[in-house]
Amino acid sequence: MGNDFLIFDNRSLVNNRIPQAPDSEWIQGICNRNFGVGADGIIIILPPIGRGDLRMRIFNADGKEAEMCGNGIRCLTKFLGDSDTHSSWNIETLAGIITSTLHEHGAISIDMGEPLYLPNEIPTKLCIENGKLPTGIITIDGISWDIILVGMGNPHAVILVSNIETIDLNRWGNTLEQHFAFPKFSNIHFAEVLSINHVRMKTWERGVGITLACGTGACAVLIVTHTLGLTKQQAQISLPGGSLDIHWQKSDNHLVMTGEAKAIFDGVLTPEFTPAPDDTVNCLSSNNDLYKQKSVNKIEKETIICSKSCMDGCLYPDNCFSRDVRSRVSDLIANSSLDEIITLTTDSIESRIQ
Repeated sequence: MGNDFLIFDNRSLVNNRIPQAPDSEWIQGICNRNFGVGADGIIIILPPIGRGDLRMRIFNADGKEAEMCGNGIRCLTKFLGDSDTHSSWNIETLAGIITSTLHEHGAISIDMGEPLYLPNEIPTKLCIENGKLPTGIITIDGISWDIILVGMGNPHAVILVSNIETIDLNRWGNTLEQHFAFPKFSNIHFAEVLSINHVRMKTWERGVGITLACGTGACAVLIVTHTLGLTKQQAQISLPGGSLDIHWQKSDNHLVMTGEAKAIFDGVLTPEFTPAPDDTVNCLSSNNDLYKQKSVNKIEKETIICSKSCMDGCLYPDNCFSRDVRSRVSDLIANSSLDEIITLTTDSIESRIQ
């Protein structure tokens, strides 16, 4: 769809080279299309901390963390499908658990969950007055915009227009995104209804700028147009990067987004472009259980995830169960050349696609 993301798989101790919350300047640098790799954002895959199969953190190109991203989850699902035998995953995000499914013909469906309507949930300072959604008029430089707000785990401002080609997205997107009516800023979408089954839209993404597509934004546009009686509950949403099928299931109030994703490359960052790793790692044994020694004669069984439990420092420095693993990882990195690391990566890629 024209959105591109760099995916870092941090589920393995050996590959745990990217901090769980990278420095914003590093994110801006790696996403820079002239001086870095270039991307709309980065996705870090982590072990789950709840009922999910894995956890995802996503950071926009400006370095700020987003609650979730529909197109990003679709790209993540493509990555998982290339390296896993499963076809469906429950992904933990800041917006809750999102279920994704990879179909045989390559399409990917994402259960985007239920929309948010309450102003404090979105969040927005606009109020619900005569309908179901928060609405308001925002006037900038003498021009007034009728805006409707929807939450999809992240905030979306939808503006319906009669001709989308006349909109100066670069001017209005940046100004509206940072308006005081949006406490956490907002994604800005201009939408033109073509028929009851088809809508065109253009997007200014929060923290990114003009992008070719936005999955959560497409869901928000369908919510607005269907609520106003302008479209059916399932429609084709066309963006500059392609089209998405959005279905608002009335049976459970969930929105399902279907589209495709494409793997572009696998690679290795040069050492000078690799951020300093976390001081903590995810400690996992074969049973996901570790044992801590409370005293010489007593061993208590418990589950510890160092990246969560030991955020302020190792809880048991004299009996740290990850010390040996971290030492071996450090030795591997220190004693391996870039060519050797590339060879390891190549072997990993070949094993995934066989």
